[in-house]
Amino acid sequence: MVIVFVVLVLAVMVTANWYVWRRLFRDTTSGPGPVRRAGAALIAGGWLLAFGALVAERTGAPFWLQQVLAWPGFLWLALSMYLLLGLLAGEAVRPLLRRWLERRRPAEAPVRQAEPVPVGAPASPEPEGSLPVAAPSRRLFVSRVIGGAAAAAAVGTVGIGTYGVLNGPSVKRVTVPLAKLPRAAHGYRIAVVSDIHLGPVLGRGFAQRVVDTINSTQPDLVAVVGDLVDGSVEDLAPAAAPLRGLNAPAYFVTGNHEYFSGAEQWVEEVRRLGLLPLENARTELPWFDLAGVNDIAGEEEGEGPDFAKALGDRDPARACVLLAHQPVQIHDAVAHGVDLQLSGHTHGGQLWPGNLVAAGANPTLAGLERYGDTQLYVSRGAGAWGPPTRVGAESDITVIQLASRQA
Repeated sequence: MVIVFVVLVLAVMVTANWYVWRRLFRDTTSGPGPVRRAGAALIAGGWLLAFGALVAERTGAPFWLQQVLAWPGFLWLALSMYLLLGLLAGEAVRPLLRRWLERRRPAEAPVRQAEPVPVGAPASPEPEGSLPVAAPSRRLFVSRVIGGAAAAAAVGTVGIGTYGVLNGPSVKRVTVPLAKLPRAAHGYRIAVVSDIHLGPVLGRGFAQRVVDTINSTQPDLVAVVGDLVDGSVEDLAPAAAPLRGLNAPAYFVTGNHEYFSGAEQWVEEVRRLGLLPLENARTELPWFDLAGVNDIAGEEEGEGPDFAKALGDRDPARACVLLAHQPVQIHDAVAHGVDLQLSGHTHGGQLWPGNLVAAGANPTLAGLERYGDTQLYVSRGAGAWGPPTRVGAESDITVIQLASRQA
């Protein structure tokens, strides 16, 4: 079954890339030549770099090699997707553009035949206003217009989306009322940051921008809800070092990517940086309980989420805020009487139309929703995985302001 799936995926990828090459390079040229060969090399080379970047990250290749491959390889993933979407959209425009040209020029102008010139005789100059001997056909013209527009749209989309990520996350502010929250805690601010994804692309400078943004909101507490890194402590400890500069008490739970990167080592590293890991644990703050559970990916290592350990013996009269990386953990949170779960993981889809897939795989894609007596807030995340690009899902750090119904 797995082999059949792999074959189907490869068939779809080969067909899609052949289509991109055909529309972008074959149909826009009048015959075989260097442009078509360069197009084939560009597409094949882009996918080799993308595959190499993914393999290098997962296998723990030397960090310098990961950095060399990551930028061009991951950006090609995003660019190729939007090239394909742009060309597919162009199929609807293609017949309309050809029809418009036909109406504009209802009859083809005659092509003047070149008269033979005797050997040794000087070529006579073309009279002013004469018709060219040859000109691109309407089909070629339409293909060039649509191919050029698709390429420009793809490059512009990826460029703007990449600038948005590298420029740092924006700040969202959301008020969440909790029935059990005492009046004294009204207005308590929790800065929620998820999916920073420090790695071969997003490094120390990006981490510093995230820390500066969090500090500028002056929160009472910082919740780092998973997927902090994509790589080992050995490679990324310098990139994560700015987290030491957080001005408020900070708590951390693992995400699925920590378990690709050495979760145990990262738990110790964030503790060294001054964050408190909540590994299926709870701390009793003055006005509410703050709990955290490990990510589902930890189950393969015997370190999965344990809601009973984190929440089983708590006082149900106190409000409870739970940090859990994946929104799908909301059902266990409801069963254990959690008042508010803070999650990430979805990236809000990151690259449109990826939001359609992410929405189908998660109970909440982004924002605040209620499940029975439990509320779930899902952050779109501060960084990006794979392409350092976001389209239709702006990165954010959310300041959750708790509100007491007694106030």
